[in-house]
Amino acid sequence: MSTHLITRRGLLKAGAATGLVGLAGTKLAAPAIAQGRTIRLGYVSPQTGPLAAFAEADAFILDGFRQATAGLGETFEVIVKDSQSNPNRAAEVARELIVQDGIDLMLVASTPETTNPVTTTCELEEVPCISTVAPWQPWFIGQQGNPGDPASWERFYYAYHFFWGLEDVISVFTGMWNQVETNKSVGGLFPNDGDGNAWGDPVVGFPPVLAEKGYTLTDPGRYQNLTDDFTAQINAFKQANAEIVTGVVIPPDFTTFWTQARQQGFRPKVASIGKAILFPQAVEALGDAGHNLSSEVWWSPSHPFTSSLTKQSAGQVAAAYSEATGRQWTQPIGFVHALFEVAVDVMRRAGAPDDPDAVAEAIAATALDTVVGRVSWNGAGLPPFAQANVAKTPLVGGQWRLREGGGYDLVVTENGDHPDIPTGGTMEAIEG
Repeated sequence: MSTHLITRRGLLKAGAATGLVGLAGTKLAAPAIAQGRTIRLGYVSPQTGPLAAFAEADAFILDGFRQATAGLGETFEVIVKDSQSNPNRAAEVARELIVQDGIDLMLVASTPETTNPVTTTCELEEVPCISTVAPWQPWFIGQQGNPGDPASWERFYYAYHFFWGLEDVISVFTGMWNQVETNKSVGGLFPNDGDGNAWGDPVVGFPPVLAEKGYTLTDPGRYQNLTDDFTAQINAFKQANAEIVTGVVIPPDFTTFWTQARQQGFRPKVASIGKAILFPQAVEALGDAGHNLSSEVWWSPSHPFTSSLTKQSAGQVAAAYSEATGRQWTQPIGFVHALFEVAVDVMRRAGAPDDPDAVAEAIAATALDTVVGRVSWNGAGLPPFAQANVAKTPLVGGQWRLREGGGYDLVVTENGDHPDIPTGGTMEAIEG
């Protein structure tokens, strides 16, 4: 198990029999009897700041969760915290949920800037945690003491993650690119953050795989998020005659880059961008210039999966969101919904929901069919070092198509790795 010198659980164990006084001056009581008491779930996501689009559907999902669990026999309380798209704030609210709110299980979603500090805090405090919506490499490797030394990497005992990995997005992106005639020259936009450093990593990221597949990558180096000038990157891509652009960019930065690229006469045939153009409003902000931009598709109404909690299909969940909010569905809906599906399943099987070790063991034993597919920490498709803590979910690719009369639809165009998820069309080049 963990080798931390002092943890919250260690204090609780020592204080249960002796009436040890806690850090805040309050007496630390023995664990409550789980049966008949409220199960407390902490949930952290970036509800404000530049990553707020990831949490746009949170209120809808939480309302549905409360309705779905109202008659199940267990009572769940969800305590929600905003990371503000800031890693320091994410760690701070995680500690609040653990120390002040006494949660039984932590749930966290959306990019390494939120998932990693929350997960690290939970592992330190020995509080069970389930996270999602971050590729597994920046989640797992990004939390290691020495990310550059694989021999030093250690598994987690309380933290578990489900999502896809860089190997999946590289396969999807290159599968889309192979449908369009290009010179295989690629420009990379990799920011100086958890995702950007992982995607651009010369060992585990895009560079070695693209080279193996015959692509030439131009990487101008890391830039700071919320930059207002991409001239250096655009010039580097123009000099390399890049006909493809890829990267993992926050939404406001891609709007800046794409607008400046067009102003400066850089018009690639393909732009496959992670993170930034997952959301319809981000593409709509580009006007007609968003047509045929492409991205990874983790979840859509056409995914052939059903919620274990509400028994709704993916299509029904997406339609319910649009009916309730008047807004177009977005990809995080499925994964945040699935996060709460897994939480209910785990707490039912844990036996003693107030025992962190029992809950962690229940997470590890999960094999649940959710609205995003099967979630199971069985090690499938993963290197040995990540098999205990990561569960992979399917990934396909798609393009944004401008609708007649305005707005965009996301059309699945690449499903080579998961043919059970239907396509709605094939890749088209961006018009010059």
